[in-house]
Amino acid sequence: MPVDSYVRHLSLQDLVPLLEEQQAAKVDVVASASSIRATGGMVELFGIGPVVDERGVACVDGLYRPTGAADGQIADKLGIPVRYLRRLREHDRLDLFDGNVNGWLHGPTGTDLPEPDDRSFLLRLFTPPRPDQPGVLRAMVSDRYGIIDNLDVLTAVLEGIRGAGADTEIRGCDLTDSRMHCKVYSPQMSALAPRFLANYRSAFAHPELEAERRRVAGDLDRIRPLAAREGKGYEPGSEPVVFAGFRFSNDETGHHAVRLTPELVVQICGNGLTIPLFAHTHRHVGERLDTGTVSWSQDTLRKKLAVITAETRDRVAEWLSPEFFAARVEELEHAAGAPVTQPDKTLETLSKRLGFSESERAGILSHFIAGGQLTAAGVANAVTSYSQTIRDADRANTLDDLAFQAMSLV
Repeated sequence: MPVDSYVRHLSLQDLVPLLEEQQAAKVDVVASASSIRATGGMVELFGIGPVVDERGVACVDGLYRPTGAADGQIADKLGIPVRYLRRLREHDRLDLFDGNVNGWLHGPTGTDLPEPDDRSFLLRLFTPPRPDQPGVLRAMVSDRYGIIDNLDVLTAVLEGIRGAGADTEIRGCDLTDSRMHCKVYSPQMSALAPRFLANYRSAFAHPELEAERRRVAGDLDRIRPLAAREGKGYEPGSEPVVFAGFRFSNDETGHHAVRLTPELVVQICGNGLTIPLFAHTHRHVGERLDTGTVSWSQDTLRKKLAVITAETRDRVAEWLSPEFFAARVEELEHAAGAPVTQPDKTLETLSKRLGFSESERAGILSHFIAGGQLTAAGVANAVTSYSQTIRDADRANTLDDLAFQAMSLV
């Protein structure tokens, strides 16, 4: 997968081959600062022994192009302001990039500079696709970082869902250069939310907004929509139905952890309103790793994944229970009806409170207008429909986490 890539709205059938392809290219190395240097804006490893595993023998020494996330970690580990380091890359001042990184890694070229760094770091790599090309530096993290890969997390969570006996479907997956996000819902666990969806029409009925979603998603019809339901006195396909669901995500590169979050899913548009208050996090922390390439025993890996499977089973059993679902829908309905008479001012205030950028504020306003709901619920639905149209899946999931709070602040 290329550096800084985002693949959005995948089906499970599309996600698994991508994860398998990545898994085959992964190498994890614990390297001392003395065996790392910056060269032309890339990270060069030297003096590290070859990797020997079931795939054969691979040489690790060579050049690796850092992802944006890895650049941030290099800055953090070496005490370099991250905005400064990224500015050097953006303005093609790779000489200064190299000088800053190497100066802090290797110590003095003059009497007033610090001593060489004596730490070791865990480097998560993708091997080069060809010998004449650089590989990818995905992460530079602590040598105590507990490695749990996306493919293993996916397997463990699916096993946990089966263990809970839940009838679920995966409705979409996102993959970035650092994280995997998957969205699960139960088609059998549904309820009416007439107050939350009063007068709401899918923002994607507007051709321009649907084009934005398709631009990000590709063939959206292949992976989305939730089946229309009939009856309840509403036009077929327009009933105010929400489903119970949850999301799970994993970070392979040191920022966060495995995270499970309950979610309510809107039938008519696929908006997902997460409930971060009940989120469960399994952090990546492990024992200090020895210098050299990292390879977990199958017994160690099974024990790590068994914990994630058990945690998933317990959370799914709770979140997809009728009692939990009914309580969350009641909370949703209670907060939904506050009127929004001045959308511009409301969203300006919310943007300041919740950290929306100017482009996000403008996009959410467009979806609010297209949705036709002049209430707090309309704000929440605008946030969760707008999030489907942006390229950065990590930011999209953060926006969905903020939607309930945005509704509560109106």
